[in-house]
Amino acid sequence: MVYHTQCEAQLSPAFYDATCPRALKTIRTGIRNAVSRERRMAASLIRLHFHDCFVQGCDASILLDDSSSIDSEKNALPNFKSVRGFEVIDSVKSQLESVCPGVVSCADIVAVAARDASFAASKSSLIFYKKITIRDIVLIEIVISRCSSVGGPSWTVKLGRRDSTTASRSLAENLPSFTDGLDKLISTFATKGFSARDLVALSGAHTIGQAQCALFRDRIYSNQSDIDAGFASTRRL
Repeated sequence: MVYHTQCEAQLSPAFYDATCPRALKTIRTGIRNAVSRERRMAASLIRLHFHDCFVQGCDASILLDDSSSIDSEKNALPNFKSVRGFEVIDSVKSQLESVCPGVVSCADIVAVAARDASFAASKSSLIFYKKITIRDIVLIEIVISRCSSVGGPSWTVKLGRRDSTTASRSLAENLPSFTDGLDKLISTFATKGFSARDLVALSGAHTIGQAQCALFRDRIYSNQSDIDAGFASTRRL
């Protein structure tokens, strides 16, 4: 995920080839180990990247803790006690510091981690339903408890981001919500330069991971809901 900024032209997949040639391998190994320990972590790292980028660009501002000058984005309602994976990023950063100190930014680590989490393994088992709406996709991160691996797509990550020294909890409060209607979601994503097609593609990340039951209980038990009946029945406890 790369937003259109004045510095975008400086980004390159080969940014660390000379200064830290083992960077990508180190990140990949750390992420694969983390996902092998907990498959849900793949979804968590993808979500961490999205919640970082959607606020003020992909600058790792979501990693910053509270201080006298920072009101952490971690405290924003969409992130509070729900965004995960910080310890994985910290671990990978520590490993990189032992290989090439002070070279690889946390912003790049978060971006590469999302890619490597998606592509953590080569096989997956997904359940598809014909009548799932866009709102359903956004609302529910499908639990794939018997999935042996993630097996998502891979992509080339341009590198060279710089870490932010500031955060914006107020902007993080306005992250897309599971309660948003389709029109609002399209409008919100449009402000970041995304089309409705992009919205649907990015929402596809919700096909792995877990969601809190309270976030979708009203829809799976509602007789007036437009959610697919077969899908709803598999979500009920």
